[in-house]
Amino acid sequence: MSGARPHGPVKEQMVDQLPKRFKGIKFGIQSNQDIVNQAVLEVSDQMLYDIENNRAPYKHGPLDPRLGTSSKMGKCSTCMQPLQLCTGHFGHIRLPLPVFHIGYLRFIQMILQNICKDCGHVLLAEPDRRSFLKELRRPGIDNLRRTGISKRINETCRKTKVCHYCGATNGVIKKLGTLKLAHDRFSAFNRSTAMKKQVPRGKIEFDQSFASAKKYVPDLEKHVRKALEDLNPLRVLNLFKKVSPSDCELLGLDPSEGRPEMFIWQYLPAPPICIRPSVAQDNSSTEDDLTTKLAEIVHLSGLIRGALAKGTPVATVMELWEYLQMQVALYVNSEVPGLSQPGFGKTIRGFCQRLKGKQGRFRGNLSGKRVDFSGRTVISPDPNLGIDEVAVPILVAKNLTYPELANHVNIEKLRRLIRNGPSEWPGAMGVHKKADGGYKIDLKYADREQVARDLSYGDKVDRHLEDGDIVLFNRQPSLHKLSIMSHLVKVRHWRTFRLNECVCGPYNADFDGDEMNLHVPQTEEARAEAITLMGVKHNLTTPKNGEPIIAANQDFITASYLISSKDMFFTRQAFTYICMHMTVANVPLDIPPPAILKPQALWTGKQVFSMLMRPNKESNVLVNLDAKCREYKPRPGMCPDMCPNDGWLVIRNSEVMCGRMDKSTVGSGKKDSIFYVILRDFGPDAAVVTMNRLAKLCARFLGNFGFSIGVFDVFPTEELKSEKEDLVTEANKQCDALIETFKAGKLEKAPGCTPEQTLENAISGILSKVRQQAGEKCEETLSHHNAPLTMAKSGSKGSAINVAQMVACVGQQIIGGERVPDGFQDRSLPHFQKNTRQPASKGFVKNSFYSGLVPTEFLFHAISGREGLVDTAVKTAETGYMSRRLMKCLEDLSTQYDNTVRTSSGGIVQFQFGADRLDPVNMEGSAVPVHFDRTWTHAEAVTFSNDEPTLLPDEIMTVCEAILDRERQKNTRHDLVTNEVLDYNDQSDRNLDLQEGARMFIETVADYVRKRAAKLSNARALAGLVGGNNDNGLDDTIDPAQLQRTERVAKVSRRTLEYFLKLCIDKYRLAHVEPGHAVGAVGAQSIGEPGTQMTLKTFHFAGVAGMSLTQGVPRIKEIINASKKISTPVIKCPLQNTRQIEAARIVKGRIEKTYISDVLQYIEDEWGTFAGRVVLKIDRQALMDMHLEIGLGDIAQAICRQKKMKVDEKTIELDYSRDTITLVVPNDYVDVAAAKRAAKNRATAAATGSGPLLKAAASTTGTEETADLLLRVNYLRRMLPTVPISGYADATRAIIQTSEQNENTVFVEGYGLRDCMITEGVIGTRTTSNSILECRDVLGIEAARTSIAVEISRVMVDMSIDPRHMELLADVMTYKGEVLGITRFGMSKMRDSVLHLASFEKTPDHLFEAAAGMKTDRIEGVSECIIMGQTMTIGTGAFSMVRRLGIAPQQLTPRQTCFESAWQANHGTLRRRPAAIQAPIAV
Repeated sequence: MSGARPHGPVKEQMVDQLPKRFKGIKFGIQSNQDIVNQAVLEVSDQMLYDIENNRAPYKHGPLDPRLGTSSKMGKCSTCMQPLQLCTGHFGHIRLPLPVFHIGYLRFIQMILQNICKDCGHVLLAEPDRRSFLKELRRPGIDNLRRTGISKRINETCRKTKVCHYCGATNGVIKKLGTLKLAHDRFSAFNRSTAMKKQVPRGKIEFDQSFASAKKYVPDLEKHVRKALEDLNPLRVLNLFKKVSPSDCELLGLDPSEGRPEMFIWQYLPAPPICIRPSVAQDNSSTEDDLTTKLAEIVHLSGLIRGALAKGTPVATVMELWEYLQMQVALYVNSEVPGLSQPGFGKTIRGFCQRLKGKQGRFRGNLSGKRVDFSGRTVISPDPNLGIDEVAVPILVAKNLTYPELANHVNIEKLRRLIRNGPSEWPGAMGVHKKADGGYKIDLKYADREQVARDLSYGDKVDRHLEDGDIVLFNRQPSLHKLSIMSHLVKVRHWRTFRLNECVCGPYNADFDGDEMNLHVPQTEEARAEAITLMGVKHNLTTPKNGEPIIAANQDFITASYLISSKDMFFTRQAFTYICMHMTVANVPLDIPPPAILKPQALWTGKQVFSMLMRPNKESNVLVNLDAKCREYKPRPGMCPDMCPNDGWLVIRNSEVMCGRMDKSTVGSGKKDSIFYVILRDFGPDAAVVTMNRLAKLCARFLGNFGFSIGVFDVFPTEELKSEKEDLVTEANKQCDALIETFKAGKLEKAPGCTPEQTLENAISGILSKVRQQAGEKCEETLSHHNAPLTMAKSGSKGSAINVAQMVACVGQQIIGGERVPDGFQDRSLPHFQKNTRQPASKGFVKNSFYSGLVPTEFLFHAISGREGLVDTAVKTAETGYMSRRLMKCLEDLSTQYDNTVRTSSGGIVQFQFGADRLDPVNMEGSAVPVHFDRTWTHAEAVTFSNDEPTLLPDEIMTVCEAILDRERQKNTRHDLVTNEVLDYNDQSDRNLDLQEGARMFIETVADYVRKRAAKLSNARALAGLVGGNNDNGLDDTIDPAQLQRTERVAKVSRRTLEYFLKLCIDKYRLAHVEPGHAVGAVGAQSIGEPGTQMTLKTFHFAGVAGMSLTQGVPRIKEIINASKKISTPVIKCPLQNTRQIEAARIVKGRIEKTYISDVLQYIEDEWGTFAGRVVLKIDRQALMDMHLEIGLGDIAQAICRQKKMKVDEKTIELDYSRDTITLVVPNDYVDVAAAKRAAKNRATAAATGSGPLLKAAASTTGTEETADLLLRVNYLRRMLPTVPISGYADATRAIIQTSEQNENTVFVEGYGLRDCMITEGVIGTRTTSNSILECRDVLGIEAARTSIAVEISRVMVDMSIDPRHMELLADVMTYKGEVLGITRFGMSKMRDSVLHLASFEKTPDHLFEAAAGMKTDRIEGVSECIIMGQTMTIGTGAFSMVRRLGIAPQQLTPRQTCFESAWQANHGTLRRRPAAIQAPIAV
């Protein structure tokens, strides 16, 4: 082998440059000494530039060059480095007086509230103090628990009014204005109303301090009681210095890290110049807001120092001090409430403004970064590309490079690229030499020939993109993970990115000017992950529910529909031409025999699809499918495959027997499509190849066959016009009849609706049917060659309603869920008479777009269209914010190797994902891993043979049980404590384990085979076989041919059964979710992305007549926000007696809140000599009709229970003969409040000694009594009808709903689940409420979890989201033991990561809180890892790679460290290391 050439390295081993990993980030506050120590100078001059010295930055000014530089040409005067290498240096400003730090003002107020304002001790008794200290010093306590302890300390201190150490009185700390704090020391004494309260000694001294002032200002007396102690920064600073270290712990501080006085600034840090750069212009410059604010602070500091030195009056100094305090606050946060004045001058940007918001440092630069090696341009279609390819323009390919490592395989190719250089494609931009320190050669200026000759193994060449390179392709908005996928490059001419139209679905892309982004991964690891995890062929199905999302669309569906029609035939020339163009050159073709031999050999379009799936006999793609097409209409007594519309697709072993291809069979969104079947049975590669063939076939077929739309396609025939007129006339007659019935007052009300609502609902129903019936007429009368109809039938675009609107009738316009409302006085438009309800006046458009709309119709149509536009615009922002919140809360959830779903900090959210460990993307059926019917059909078709005998029904179960028993052995049940083997079928809760899902699946398979065996038994019995289970007892009269036919049709061979069971078990195993899978992020996207398709507001009644339920986006927001009060709370009460309406009405009467007004005939007042009376006449018939089980006495007690009305039982008289309740109001009745006011007036008059006033006060009492009597009677007349007499307080309304099965259910609008559950006649165990928090309060947290999942699935029922995603969201909201909303408040209780919370909302608040509490962020979650540049612990970061060296420990030479070398030099011996550490593991 001496002649073999040397092999260079193909790939370097990946070694991190920085193997160390951040353990965490510790937040804290800089002390004044730290600020001074880190500063390189004191900023003491407000001047920015020295005009006399050529505008040089002023020494000791805010732009001193020692603070760094903001110019690319300048150098830092401290470290003498340019801008690229110098991060800048801090300075400091010495403040003449201390000022509050605006970010910590809340914490300063809290600390002041917790300590004595005289001695500085914490306001806790010694036992409490020791108890709290013990809790805080417990090892392993996390931030959330520490916060809880701090809250308890705050509550205890707030209740303490006297210091336990010095005996001083303490009160409430009040915030006056924005930056002022004051101490209301004697607030408790002033508020107290005790008769024997003693004045504290401190209050006496405090009041005496105002004595001299009162002499000069007499009006001061009434304000003294409101006097507060001023807590200026200087006093607070001196007070904080008294706090002991142990008290610092009780205040939430770490005494080794910081003290309370750090919250007050004595020195102000001046940031480096590079974060506040100057923008140079001609002969001037524009300074950053921070720079100007620093100069202003320096100037103010100088003024205060001068004032203090000169002995300026205190008022002036205090005014300057307050202004300094305000400027420092604006320096930190320019949007402080009360200080910032929007619209007044230029709004500056403080530090807080630079951190928060979408453009702030966190979201703009740390969580999301700009990348190199990326491009963006317009996209256009190219059906001749593979679906996993993207065409990249040469111009882009020459700018985007990939660093390819030179080795013996590619070195000649790389030399050729180097010679081409950067301007010729394919070429190269530069070379990174491995030797000589790894310098880079720019090929734009270098001698390319020389560089090519010197190229050696291990060098990296930045070559142009070439065919086959792996790139990431993305379209914004990125709503789900399929919005960014990996493609293979095809370098082409022109200026647009091109992609196959089949891939538009996941990107939601169209070609009306859309742009897309492309990125080139730069390492082999990134390329491997991209093509394996993000490759198009590995993402053909959506993680939302496993439905295919990459499939044929629009023109491809139309062409498939036309090709597969019954009347489409091809000659041999045309058939072979089509087959040749849809396959690649190296695929052999086996032409099938023609379907028609005479008079001419013709092949059908269905045979084209057979060739498309299996072009030759060597192909193993045997598709077996029975699927319903869009045009299928079931007919009683007829097999589905005999559908006259050719609407049932049957494929056996890749041969199309019948059916037309349309959206449901070749499009996306259905699991009965051809591509999905191929994907599940033969893998993604076969599905991609088939899809590529279809794209080529359909594009070329439409180009040759032709398909276009014109005005003639929407021309209605005379027959259609007349039928449309008949439909409209009939609808108008029905509406007129309803209107007349309504006017006569004879319209029967719908349950829970007013007569007007009943009428509107009925008319809307009639008019909505007109357009639907017109669409059906269009399908019947228009030619089957009609282009719009073809598109609607195939599902490629539009629907029958769109065709009807163009051809026949636009139909009823709906605004806000109802007909067009009255916009003018009693009419919708001035064109109509007032109070008219005819269809034309309320938005019915009888014309079509072809015939044209009259002005009123045009206006109605425009109003309806605007509502859709506004709804879409608002919905985008609403759903975008909702998706962001979901992602932030669920982003760090992933499956682990122990099958649990955990947060990044190790908290368990689910013991198994979805309770069965199955991944929704692999679900073949509706949320189940195997579609049994289709799998059985496939197994039967693939394994069918006439030579194999059939199994009898009992033999089928014997073989099935034998195979499944082997699987049961793998899932034996063990005791969790003793590991003892338990009964396999044990269903007790105590013995649940992680294999329940597998056992359930095995039994499901057995049940399915059992049903198949029963069907076979019935078929054999019909053929005359006795019992159907054996061949004994054959009837001699049975025709042998019939018996043979039965054997062939109703046949299950052993091979078929074994293959079916193998397929089921294999599919179940493959459906398991992989460890490390980001189930949280995928779940959040699966719920958020369909939300963009939901309308913001939905107005339908959700199946309950007269009771509107909030639907759509508002309902989703209510659920994930965990709202206490929801807009439409509804309780569903199943009844014990569901058939009798009377029983339902009795239950309704017991639940519904009923008022006196509901049963009141009239109310009147009577006046006598000695009293006034209020008489209530009760309608006894109404009580009976409403099934209220109450009488006059119950109503009287209800009135007495109303405390506000102050009615005594003695003043109520009941007359059962007249059904009246009389309330007596005596003429000596005096309102207590009015009496108190009169007494106060008399006392005031007596005290002032004014006789006339006293007489007046005495004389008015008689008048007041008379007035009180009149007011009292009027008050009772007004309030008595509103008194509730029956039902539950929170149940505002109850409605009886009757189902199609004539079963009655009571729906209650309002709250009161507990009361409804215990109501007689209601089945309490089945009563449910749509209020999550009420379920939590009544039934517990598990019920709330179930309720969340059920309610979300109910709202998104049309979105077909896998229930596992919704269960995960419900678990996240409840796994802490309380219902936490997906908001910043709920998020802070789920996780205590500072960076995670700061990157979401309220960034400055979280950072200040973390610094004040001296928190540590351990950098475990996704957001934190992205911000810190660490590898996140989900996906491919969930594990570590360890490889075996294959070397015995004895063969390893111990590596000497510098310490061992020194020891050997000093002592002459080398201490042997222990054997345990002599075998290093390479990681």
